[in-house]
Amino acid sequence: MTIRVVIVDDQAMVRAGFAALLSAQADIDVVGEAPDGRRGVEVSRTVHPDVVLMDVRMPEMDGLAAARALLDPPPGVVHRPKVLMLTTFDVDDYVYEALRAGASGFLLKDAPPADLIAAVRVVAAGEALLAPSVTRRLIADFAQQRPAARRAPAQRLRGLTPRETEVLELIARGLSNQEIAGRLVVAEQTVKTHIGRVLAKLDLRDRAQAVIFAYESGLVTPGDAPA
Repeated sequence: MTIRVVIVDDQAMVRAGFAALLSAQADIDVVGEAPDGRRGVEVSRTVHPDVVLMDVRMPEMDGLAAARALLDPPPGVVHRPKVLMLTTFDVDDYVYEALRAGASGFLLKDAPPADLIAAVRVVAAGEALLAPSVTRRLIADFAQQRPAARRAPAQRLRGLTPRETEVLELIARGLSNQEIAGRLVVAEQTVKTHIGRVLAKLDLRDRAQAVIFAYESGLVTPGDAPA
């Protein structure tokens, strides 16, 4: 199945470069572009992409506001694309807030072309783009600055089984499904089942929000070394 992509960035050359790179892939089709968040929302609601590449800083409407508009649409709008944030900086307040709003991850604009292509495929498949260590650092840094919000998330942890809690902790430490399976000595499919139950019980959209929840609930402490 072809992955439909919309590129939202205020720099025309960036849009053109990303479009050329992605369009060259047999399984990716760039179906729209926009120079700002407001227009990006309009285009996305017209062409219904699977993935929106969203720049963080733009005029008219920034990437955060646009991501919120796409991921929490008004009544009557049913299409919700995956949103992958693009940023020039490895730590950006907007990115953290976008992840909380439901974005599936973020990617640095100067990442290698292969990383961009892989990111689109990963996000389209329903996974969160959390592999880069910079993402874990970003979430940890901002979670550390927001300790006041932890009480309610901590109470929600009580609904998880001990094994589900363990899986959530390992997700937050940056382990892949395969690595979690190896750590717990279970099949990878079993790990996927646990993750699905964790997301359902905690009413979380995806792996990105699960990581944020783990930090904000205090299950994982910022600064903890990856397992």
